[in-house]
Amino acid sequence: MRKIFIPAIMILTVLVFMTGCKKWADDQADIYEFKPAPGQAVSDAAPLCGSIKGVMLSGKTYTIGCDVYVNGGDTLLIEPGVTINVTNNAGIAVRGILVSLGTKANPVTMTVPGLLKDNTPGLAYAADSAHSSNRLWKGIACDTSCPMLVLKWTHIEFAGSSYGKTFGPAVQQKSTTSFNLLFQNPNGAFIMEDSWIWGGTDDCIRVSNGRIHIFRNTFEKCGGTGGDIVNVKGGTTGTMAYNFFIGSAYNGQKASNKGQPIGAPQTNVVMYNSTFVNGGRGVVPGQRGSTTNFEEGARGAFYNNVAVNCRVGYRVVNNPAADTANLSYGNNYQYADSLVIANNFFTSGTVCTRPQPTDLPNPASYLPANFDYTNPKYDGTPVVQKLNPMFVNYPLPSPYSPWGLTSIGTYNFHIQPGSPLVGKGYTGVHPLVTVPLASVYGASEVTPPGVDLGCFQVNGSGNQH
Repeated sequence: MRKIFIPAIMILTVLVFMTGCKKWADDQADIYEFKPAPGQAVSDAAPLCGSIKGVMLSGKTYTIGCDVYVNGGDTLLIEPGVTINVTNNAGIAVRGILVSLGTKANPVTMTVPGLLKDNTPGLAYAADSAHSSNRLWKGIACDTSCPMLVLKWTHIEFAGSSYGKTFGPAVQQKSTTSFNLLFQNPNGAFIMEDSWIWGGTDDCIRVSNGRIHIFRNTFEKCGGTGGDIVNVKGGTTGTMAYNFFIGSAYNGQKASNKGQPIGAPQTNVVMYNSTFVNGGRGVVPGQRGSTTNFEEGARGAFYNNVAVNCRVGYRVVNNPAADTANLSYGNNYQYADSLVIANNFFTSGTVCTRPQPTDLPNPASYLPANFDYTNPKYDGTPVVQKLNPMFVNYPLPSPYSPWGLTSIGTYNFHIQPGSPLVGKGYTGVHPLVTVPLASVYGASEVTPPGVDLGCFQVNGSGNQH
């Protein structure tokens, strides 16, 4: 696997020039210099409540019995193989630093004891424990002072309970907020690598602002009747790549500059090589997206993505408008079992997504010569069930009702060597690196754009799940 390693001093230099604001650059430098002191072992003898810091030791099982808080200046480090059972709808509030250091062989698991995953296709929302159980936990919520949240090889399961009247205000949120993960420090870093999220009731990940690195993760059954999977707002910069999404309520990845804090940069997010399957189960065409969405002043790029049976196609919004002058995209693929889906590759509403000659299927094969991308009208019949992506064992056309399969189960979404996705990627995309690179307090690796489309590369690189 090719790796990009960037010396910290180079990152700092780039950040200074990017922001154009000395105070902002100085604030950003703080976490690069921070070296948390080793903590004492966290006891597993009794359920945890209140303030928490130190080290959760490898292989141990801990129980959280009520809301816990990583206070400012404190660090909670979770070693490989730890299991955290969360009871009583509790949550983890982070004002200091939380680092979960799972490995491929020994991941960390945060879950609700006794709740079981259900991969049944077509499962009703009210019957699915991923969304409707009254035992869900609150997830991890970082307040506006949290300098760093790092998740590596970590399972986060059955989160999405409402924050409530105490936990919500403690992290500057309403009591009804129910994000699985929340990050909201424009000077902080949110790093998520090689991890899994199962379930939810609203946005799975909300980044109100901050520097992000979201690579090689898997998201199943995220959102409730609505909600995006990764929803970033004003003042967010960084890269999302090689993520796998299945069964999203709304978008897989959404970028907006709404709410940009004073002194923070414009939202600028680079997205590449992600795969979206059966996305947008709660979407009404013309109102929302179901794969990738740029809107309201956000800039960046999206390339090399794969969308299979998603409710609507890749979405660039023109009201409120994305920063289209500083947004580039291409080499994106779509597949449709039905005409309803094919007719929304370029969807209606306040959109301005331009067809690109590098897209698959080739837009010239089904769009009229005078195609108006701001008011898309066309007949998608020529591309229905065309260019099968050739997943290893997921059948297409799908045997399930539209958007009926919302989890992976026993299916394998890696691509076969003869897939039309092979060799169609654009490798000239430049990842936007705004977080430190480090084995513990930073990103482990920036995987460069792939030669194949989607999150799974035929050479074994990309998403490792």
